[in-house]
Amino acid sequence: MSNLIQAAKDQVASLTQAAYERAAAEGVLPAGAQVKATIEIPKDVKNGDYASSFAMAGAKAMHMAPRAIAQAIVDHMDLAGSFFDRVEIAGPGFLNFTLGAKWYGQVLADIEAEGKDYGRSDEGRGEKIMVEFVSANPTGPMHMGNARGGVLGDSLANVLEWTGYDTWKEFYVNDAGNQIAKFAKSIDARYRQLLLGEGAVEFPEDGYHGDDIRELAQGFRAREGDGWLDRSEEERQEAMAQYGLSVNIPRMKADLKRYNIEYDQWFFESELHTSGYVEETVGLLAEKGWTYEKDGALWLNTTALLKAKYLREGKTQEQVDKLDLKDDVLRRHNGFYTYFAADIAYHRNKLEKRGFDKAINIWGADHHGHVARLQAALDGLGLDGSHRLVVVLMQLVNLMQDGKPVRMSKRSGKAIALHDLLDEISVDAARYFFNSRSASTPLDFDLDLAVRQDSDNPVYYVQYAHARICSLLSRLAEEGDRVPSAAEVDAALLSTAEEKALLKTLSQLPEELRLASRDYDPSHVNRYLVDLAGDFHRFYNACRIKGEAPALLGARLKLADAVRAVLAVGLGIIGVSAPEKM
Repeated sequence: MSNLIQAAKDQVASLTQAAYERAAAEGVLPAGAQVKATIEIPKDVKNGDYASSFAMAGAKAMHMAPRAIAQAIVDHMDLAGSFFDRVEIAGPGFLNFTLGAKWYGQVLADIEAEGKDYGRSDEGRGEKIMVEFVSANPTGPMHMGNARGGVLGDSLANVLEWTGYDTWKEFYVNDAGNQIAKFAKSIDARYRQLLLGEGAVEFPEDGYHGDDIRELAQGFRAREGDGWLDRSEEERQEAMAQYGLSVNIPRMKADLKRYNIEYDQWFFESELHTSGYVEETVGLLAEKGWTYEKDGALWLNTTALLKAKYLREGKTQEQVDKLDLKDDVLRRHNGFYTYFAADIAYHRNKLEKRGFDKAINIWGADHHGHVARLQAALDGLGLDGSHRLVVVLMQLVNLMQDGKPVRMSKRSGKAIALHDLLDEISVDAARYFFNSRSASTPLDFDLDLAVRQDSDNPVYYVQYAHARICSLLSRLAEEGDRVPSAAEVDAALLSTAEEKALLKTLSQLPEELRLASRDYDPSHVNRYLVDLAGDFHRFYNACRIKGEAPALLGARLKLADAVRAVLAVGLGIIGVSAPEKM
């Protein structure tokens, strides 16, 4: 698939090299110079569309002044059949290239040819990547961090798929360990309180105090009756845990589906324990000499693993020795494996058993200290966790209304959960806003702005551009003005500053997707869409379409239709609809 920005840069390089070789053959420039030039896009179009540093970069090797080299290059430049109309010398010797009609026409041709696949590439070459995201404890409703992580993970997986990776979306269900034991005890206490009275049953201090636990206890009693008081605590709490999970996990799936998120797999932590995979993984670490016993527990020598990791990454021994490193328990004295042991096993399952080339996790920033430890443990298993495990750390979300933080739902009086948020604003607004900043940036989510229907609301602004074009095309079609094919368009007619700016922005989607994939940052797409919508609105206000001469009308109609198609592609990648009417 095309990337006309990269194609133009490649052509600048080849045209410049060919001109140099012609000049050298004539003896104007010294032959055999190996020049590594940069090719940039100037911020000011007065400096051309692409600028090469060839003359400055070659000055030392050629023992000549850069401007003299630049002049020789320009004198021997052949732009015939290229993307460029002219090349000029600027400043100390920059070669400034200006795009011509061939390149602008190619933008329209590529968008037409690639259609709904515009912007796709094979950058990833089919590399198998798992994106694991949300993975909230199934002990209560999903919160705002989960809401942001859901959009970031889903959009990132879409970007990676678009750029040629074989992607897999996964939710890791923490249905084992301390959190579930606490969950079961909490439901059990509320169940016994229903039967014996609140004063007769002490609620665990570290239990879950939310109303959702009371509702689960009531649901369990309604389904199972009052007879569970006679069962053992262990049997009762096992049943409570299974009942609570049977209610909460489908709710999570429903909330996420409403949010336009569906997974390839929901992976259950409990399966790692029941299959013996956690025990096997810890055994492998022991075999490799990375564990030791102390106080009846089995420990991972995390300190040694981290030191080895940091030394490989270039830290000095002195720097490593100053770090405050600690070891981790893998198996407690009671024989139970820790969450960290299960996490190592889960990631071994990803990289070794299921053969993913890379595992990408979207985690809250509070997990920062866990990243290097897990990577080091995977290194210890020979799985190159330092390179194959990528963790995108996500900063907090602040919900804002009337300029103030909002933590409670006005309707329920409880902490705002994902389903509460989606009762207040559209899924499109939620997805767009949560993906509007890179994960490393804290996000202020303005609820007032998210529901506004004006140009201050970025999702409305972008969707309105799409709907505006659909209406325009429909009106003109009724009058007999159809959208021509790219081959029928004379791109030289699209000559105003607004038209050229719009065509350049259209060409940028493949490059923006490449950067989003490289940086694991799907917010590139949001920023691109706002830029494209803005350039379209400026074009539409400056350049008349209806009533123009047929050739110009057709060219501008084709340009508008290309914007419509690319807006729809970009919105689709981030899971936002492209309405035809608003």
